[in-house]
Parts: sequence; structure tokens; C-alpha cells
Amino acid sequence: MGRRAGQHGGVADLLWDDVKCLFDPDLMGSLPDVRVPDASVEDWQAVLDLVAAKGWKCQYSEGERVLPVPRAEAVLSRPADAECPDLRVWPTAYVLAIFRFYADDEVDFDVDLRELQGQERLDVFCGFLREIGRRLGKPVLMDPEGDSDHPVLGFDVEADRVVLLADPQVR
Repeated sequence: MGRRAGQHGGVADLLWDDVKCLFDPDLMGSLPDVRVPDASVEDWQAVLDLVAAKGWKCQYSEGERVLPVPRAEAVLSRPADAECPDLRVWPTAYVLAIFRFYADDEVDFDVDLRELQGQERLDVFCGFLREIGRRLGKPVLMDPEGDSDHPVLGFDVEADRVVLLADPQVR
């Protein structure tokens, strides 16, 4: 499968020099929130299926216990006082996304900006958002840590790529 320019092969979604301040842990917090709003249990399951289909390394755990990845409805219907499970997904060996099953109406995960430095890793991150956004047909938004509802970038369904949603120069 050759990657041709124009199919996201030759052209990156975002250029590191344009967005690197959005990936500065001192400005954004080191663990920004990435989310798919207006989601459903089916969307969560689609993400779990995508992880399996892509063969991404993953680890599901509840507290200290590592378990096989369950069906989304089983995770999301657990008792309110149960430990919040998480699913760690490595789209590549050096980039980790941690999905947290807080609610069935929002697919929610964290990334560590300290791992996302430079164009190559930015491309991996954008590709990861694009895969999820395409599979769900929904936007995937990144907010600064602790500041939801002010996304700075995200997957745009109509553009079919990751776009800036805030001026990187604005603080």
C-alpha cells in the first residue's frame, strides 16, 4: 500500500511549528482531555472494536486488576461505586492514550503531551484522532487539562482531518 500525497501521505494534518505551543505541558497541562461528545454505548463499543481491528496494544484494568477487554455495555453498566476502569491504548510504542469509562454519552481519554513532541508523534496523534473520528463519524476534540468545552484542536468530520479550533497564539 503506497501512501500518495493528498491522502494524508505527504501532507500532515497539522504542522508541528504551528501547534507546538498547544502541546506545551506547562501551558496546556500535561494531560489534556480528548473527547467525543454526544456519544453512546455503541460508540464506545465501536472504539473497542477499532482498537482490536487495528491491532493496537491495549490493557484494560479495574483498579489494580488487569482483565480482558469486556463489551462496552458491561463496563458502562457497572455500579456507580465501582472503580472507574481504564483502557490503555498504544497506537505506537511511544504514544499512550488512556480511555476512562466515566459516562456512556462521552468517549473520554487522556494523552500525555510529554510524549507528543515533534512532527512524527503529532502525526501519530492526529492519525489516532482521525481513525476514531472516521469510525464514529463524529468530532474528536482536545481540551486543555481541566478546561473542557474549550477545544483547541480536533478531528473535523466534514474536512476529514484534524484541524485547529483555537488560535495557537491566544492564551
